[in-house]
Amino acid sequence: MKSRTKSAIILGATGLTGGTLLQRLLKDDRYHKIKVFTRNHLNTKSEKLEEYLIDLFELEKFRDLFTADEVFCCVGSTQKKTPDKDTYRKVDYGIPATAATLCKQNKIPIFMVISAMGANENSSIFYNRTKGEMEGAVLDKKIDKTHILRPVLIGGEREDSRPMEKAFKKIMNLINPLLKGKFRKYQSIHPDEIVETMIYLANNSYKSVILESDEIKDVAQNAKR
Repeated sequence: MKSRTKSAIILGATGLTGGTLLQRLLKDDRYHKIKVFTRNHLNTKSEKLEEYLIDLFELEKFRDLFTADEVFCCVGSTQKKTPDKDTYRKVDYGIPATAATLCKQNKIPIFMVISAMGANENSSIFYNRTKGEMEGAVLDKKIDKTHILRPVLIGGEREDSRPMEKAFKKIMNLINPLLKGKFRKYQSIHPDEIVETMIYLANNSYKSVILESDEIKDVAQNAKR
């Protein structure tokens, strides 16, 4: 008897990691439907894909459409890209927190969200504090299966990469082999590794709720075996 296939929601599918995740899930026979909530059209065509063009700041208005077996939240900005703190908080705290609320209300049992290394709700650093508060809001919903990923610098080529960012990533590629042992978690990480881990976590039992960057790498490596 053929097992039932699943549906998934992706938030942040226009980004580097979210876009990589979308392409992987569209090719994964375990999934028959991928819903994407986004502000901009995707350059992707598939019978599996359902695209909803919405204002993500008003996600709560689309509760009736927010139904699936799993949710992958890959939204996120940077302080350079979004210098206004109020807007930044709406993105990095507001969207994931609202998505978790909708998951709970609609009885979606699996929620994955990308946070960042250093997330801490008590931090004096605005970026780290916002991420930490987001994690707290997500965990407060007590969704059956929640995993929070805290990658360090994400490698790969973004469409909007700046020269300084590209240069820093090249430097990190050289430094990565030197970061071993307790310093391994500071290695840059490729979006493929994050995606591999998210898909594995969604489809397997795993003990950690919060995964630091080195653990993300380990799960991704083991998932390929």
